[in-house]
Amino acid sequence: MAKPPAFVCSACGALHTKWSGRCDACGEWNTITEDVPISTGPATGLGAKRGARIQLSDLSTDEAPPPRTASGMAELDRVLGGGLVPASAVLVGGDPGIGKSTLLLQAAASFARAGLKAIYVSGEEASAQVRMRAQRLGLTDAPVKLAAETNLRDILTMLEAEKPALAIIDSIQTMWSDQVGSAPGSVSQVRAAAHELTSFAKRHGVAVILVGHVTKEGTIAGPRVVEHMVDTVLYFEGERGHQFRILRAVKNRFGPAEEIGVFEMTGGGLAEVANPSALFLSDREDPAPGSVVFAGIEGTRPVLCEFQALVAPSPHSQARRSTVGWDGGRLAMILAVLEARCAIPFAGLDVYLNVAGGLRISEPAADLAVALALLSAREDISVPPQTVVFGEISLSGALRPVSQTENRLKEAQKLGFSAAIAPARSKLSGDAGLSVRKYKDLTELVGDLFGAG
Repeated sequence: MAKPPAFVCSACGALHTKWSGRCDACGEWNTITEDVPISTGPATGLGAKRGARIQLSDLSTDEAPPPRTASGMAELDRVLGGGLVPASAVLVGGDPGIGKSTLLLQAAASFARAGLKAIYVSGEEASAQVRMRAQRLGLTDAPVKLAAETNLRDILTMLEAEKPALAIIDSIQTMWSDQVGSAPGSVSQVRAAAHELTSFAKRHGVAVILVGHVTKEGTIAGPRVVEHMVDTVLYFEGERGHQFRILRAVKNRFGPAEEIGVFEMTGGGLAEVANPSALFLSDREDPAPGSVVFAGIEGTRPVLCEFQALVAPSPHSQARRSTVGWDGGRLAMILAVLEARCAIPFAGLDVYLNVAGGLRISEPAADLAVALALLSAREDISVPPQTVVFGEISLSGALRPVSQTENRLKEAQKLGFSAAIAPARSKLSGDAGLSVRKYKDLTELVGDLFGAG
């Protein structure tokens, strides 16, 4: 049996079987230290000390669900699952400058006004800078306590003495523990700080919100174990060129995952968007080739957005495939299905696909909207006006039904759309309120709309 690795890099967390001066994974020098296990396992034999007996319980319970405190920010409460739960740990990640600190300062003020004792700890900015932001946002009258500190031991001592209901740590990468011999922001420091703060939240019944930086790949920096420690992981998304910001729950032990909250960045801070569909379609021009409206579902709410496609002859030997807000691998699959099942070639053509408004779509139900946007751009024919599209495309070219069909149609009708294109097996319990055209496969749809196939 192979001996497990006994050395770990404090900068990147890579495991090594022997010590060396330089880490092969990240290239840092003098960061490899011995990883001493806490225990080698339960002792055996006559002199072994027995552990305490664990009490078991049934799955049924009479306990009430955990109490929640609503902030008054409906979009934030929606993403949290209905409000903030005591003794919970929440991790919020996002690109630099996207508005994480603004969002959490507004959230701290809202929870404080709702009756929670809130403390905002900044490790990146001085207290004067946070006060300037609060003044710009009109939050100076909110009963929020402020601290600027990075020493984890001092922060925990302060929280234990103040006994707040909510503590916001901005950010976890700036926290420094004197128990770990590495620089702030390293894997070891982030893991230790997250563990201490999460344990403190559970022991003292304090809700802790941690801000996390993200890497260039878009994931929260640091070890993945941090996301497993906390109860809720939220991502704050958006394009700098757009005023829209999306708060998305990718993990939530107290509510539905993949729920989203929509905000608009204004001069006075982040403003809630009660009807995101109307906002994403507000700047939509008259129907044009390559433009298709998709009726999607984000979490529990229906959201309408616009897919825009452009297909043009490529001046290069290898055609470009560029996507914004959509998975590039899935785009390649749809192009392959169009070529193999519908005999519509895209060789020698550059393909550009964009989700208007800076929204990111990962739902397979958008396959049909993407296919129609590509065909519309290639053939220079507009999709019928006031029409929404949804449906999943299989590799055989068949159209597969998707969930919550009626909710998608109701949202489209509310925004003034009169027609929809959907898979043939979509389930409708009654009158949808608009004209629904159903197709069983992509070939039938292409022949009907574009006279091909």
